[in-house]
Amino acid sequence: MSKERIQKALARQGLGSRRQIEGWIKDGLLKLNGVDVEPGQLVESGDIVMYSGRKIIIRDALETLPRVLMYHKPEGQVCSRSDPEGRPTIFDKAPGLKHSRWIAVGRLDINTSGLIIMTDNGDLANKLMHPSNQIQREYAVRVLGKASRDQLKQLTHGVELEDGRARFEDILETTQDDEFGAKPSGINHWYHVVLMEGRNREVRRMWEAVNLKVSRLMRVRYGSVLMTKSLRPGQFRELDAQQVRELAELAGIEYDKQLRCGTPVKKTYRMTKHSPGTRGRSGGQSGGRSNERSNERRKTPASSRRKVNNEKRR
Repeated sequence: MSKERIQKALARQGLGSRRQIEGWIKDGLLKLNGVDVEPGQLVESGDIVMYSGRKIIIRDALETLPRVLMYHKPEGQVCSRSDPEGRPTIFDKAPGLKHSRWIAVGRLDINTSGLIIMTDNGDLANKLMHPSNQIQREYAVRVLGKASRDQLKQLTHGVELEDGRARFEDILETTQDDEFGAKPSGINHWYHVVLMEGRNREVRRMWEAVNLKVSRLMRVRYGSVLMTKSLRPGQFRELDAQQVRELAELAGIEYDKQLRCGTPVKKTYRMTKHSPGTRGRSGGQSGGRSNERSNERRKTPASSRRKVNNEKRR
């Protein structure tokens, strides 16, 4: 690996943005191989950086493909790494990483569910989010009422918002139940819309601009990554090498075909607590015996158990 600036290397590994890292260097928060870091300092593969007691080993950028997760965000979660109000975040149950961290590609507001992409590669995340790459985002939208032809025409031709003009690339009305659970009714109507950018609450504000209120919003696609019904709310799934390459190509990045993904994480993660008895099943024979004993206790009346215990005391 050729040497590169420390802020670029750490941003690539997901520690933070280059601007953030430059601020940490000025504040004296980083050490490189035990020595305070200077602005513009160069690093190479194997160097050790310490930040707030955390150890980061500089990796070669070309050793493996980036790791990419797709996550089905439920409503009620925020996309911040931490929340001052104590609300759950999309990172709370994300699988652990060594010497790097997950970066969310874009955001969804707390009342929006659906697809969030996470990666451990800062360069890939930044290019996927950059407006110049014009990567499609597709949403399933439920609105109160039915849009007229004029309203749909406005939305595809462009509406004026506080932060500039915006338009949908495409709008498709869903007339039957689809794979994401869109169920039309006489009051609510579902539409699939495509955007080429990701401004704050943009989809909701666009519908409000034509006097229609969004009652439910779900992102179902980001670029080449499509969220399917099998990915339940609160689940993570890791993309394979081919899927990572297809996504990266949309951002103008082409990886060597010989590169493979890093050590794979489990394919699916569920953000639920263990159900009663499940911990014992993974613990081998002792766990199984424990479950059998607990089942026997549930089957035996309390009065009989007390009688047996009294006889033992005698």
